[in-house]
Amino acid sequence: MCGSRRGATQRPPPICRAPRYNGRQVLLELVVENYAVVERAHVRFHGGLNLLTGETGSGKSIVVDAVGLLFGGRASADMVRTGAARARISGIFELPGGSGFRAWLAESGAEPEQDELLVEREVLSNGKSRAFLNSRPVTVTLLREIAPWLGDIHGQYDQQQLFQPAAQLAMLDEFAGAAELLGCVADAHRAWRRCTAELEDLDKSEQEKLRLADLWSFQRREIETASPRSGEDGELENEKRVLRNVTKLQESASAAWTALYDAPDSAATQLRLALRRIDELCQIDTSLDSLAETLKPAVIAVDEASNALRDYLDRLDLDPGRLEEVESRLATLDRLRRKYGHSLDDVLAFLADVRARLDALEHATERRAALEKQRAELETRYREAAGKLTRLRGDAAKRLSAVVEKELGSLALDGSRFIVEIVEAEWSEHGADRATFLIAANVGEEPRPLDRVASGGELSRIALALKTSAGAGSQPDGFTRTLIFDEVDAGIGGSVAETVGRRLKRLSSANQVLCVTHLAQVASFADHHYFVEKRERKGRTVAEVQELDAEARTKEIGRMLSGQQITPEALRHAEQLIRQGSKQISR
Repeated sequence: MCGSRRGATQRPPPICRAPRYNGRQVLLELVVENYAVVERAHVRFHGGLNLLTGETGSGKSIVVDAVGLLFGGRASADMVRTGAARARISGIFELPGGSGFRAWLAESGAEPEQDELLVEREVLSNGKSRAFLNSRPVTVTLLREIAPWLGDIHGQYDQQQLFQPAAQLAMLDEFAGAAELLGCVADAHRAWRRCTAELEDLDKSEQEKLRLADLWSFQRREIETASPRSGEDGELENEKRVLRNVTKLQESASAAWTALYDAPDSAATQLRLALRRIDELCQIDTSLDSLAETLKPAVIAVDEASNALRDYLDRLDLDPGRLEEVESRLATLDRLRRKYGHSLDDVLAFLADVRARLDALEHATERRAALEKQRAELETRYREAAGKLTRLRGDAAKRLSAVVEKELGSLALDGSRFIVEIVEAEWSEHGADRATFLIAANVGEEPRPLDRVASGGELSRIALALKTSAGAGSQPDGFTRTLIFDEVDAGIGGSVAETVGRRLKRLSSANQVLCVTHLAQVASFADHHYFVEKRERKGRTVAEVQELDAEARTKEIGRMLSGQQITPEALRHAEQLIRQGSKQISR
């Protein structure tokens, strides 16, 4: 990785751009720093099938998890390497083809200057995270939104998700390209629910309505009788202070007025005297004309202040009766605040709400009729939108079934039947359907839900078939993504493993594929092979990723076949597997 290392509080420098490789690719480079047991790893990926192998627990899945962060995955403090202030993940992606994505990036303020996209994620030791696109801060939500354009991750956890009806329905909708119609259905359902909830509120018992009406009427009368004004309490508090201190105010104002105007040596008298003397000077020396002009505003200001004090004194009046009125009014306002809000504005807002509630009760019959009409219209709107969605799902279910069955045939499950069953369900924002994936892995068997598939190997292949088929419904021709598989070959072996490797190889002709595997049969199909291992360095465990050359790759596959003791037979077998893999489907 080029460039100087950044300080603890500096923005990370962009990682160096990798040279272009032959073949289809999306993820060009990945840099992982202080993530889990990885101190620093810099990996250049290529087009085709990129496979990662290593001992169990060596950290292979860390690479997958790191890419998941770039796709907007959830961050936590546990991800940060012990003793580090932050973890940093950086990835350079080739910009997907098509002007639509560029236009979308431009609207988001993250349009790249070149044909590459720099995606960065930092996770601080306190668990907070930051995201960047082309070195510009963005939200993690934005990363999630662009992730489908860049790639897709499939791990063992996704197999469990496939059992969930909601996940199956979402996969069918993705295949059908139903996003826009789903939005219409969701809007119609929310509007219908709001209207229904208001009707339910109107349909409360008459006794409850009358009890509330009596309470609200009392509250309205109490507030309206007092007739508070916004800010009135502040004005009255000031008036109360004045009334309680009339004598002191009169003394101070009178003294100020005397000093300014009434005393023989008042400020006004002295200023006028000074002005007359300056006028006499100016008759002799005209250079002092400006001094007289400077002094005249002061005379005017003293006169104005004197007049204001005189008027103030005229208004001051010791009236014990008025003081009692003010204190009584303040007590009334304070009682309203204690019952209906912290301020008079809150009290007035409460009054407006009570009036609205009483008005609604008085016009409940008319309102109910209007709401029932509105709900009927919204029901019709929802039925129409949901009906369109159901028909779209029905057509997509047939196509998805055919596509998945074809995929299963290429994964040594010839004769398997895959059915997407759609049944009516309760209304929701996702429509009025429930989707269930059924599979008959062997000829003559009845189709059963996925969670009743006994074989883990079969489930892995079904998951692979679904994952590679679900996005095919709306993916444009020539659109290339990075498909990441984390141990999708779990629970299989032998010839089945070979068919999985062959399918991954075929997938890599149209997409860049990254795959974590434990099986030599799958690894033999790799276009590029990476070895992940843990080492001890300065008393710390570190994980490293190394791209293997031909000789090292043969040894690694030999290790996968025979264990730590690599025998000559294992090496010969590894060479044979690699030769067979290279003869398979070419890109």
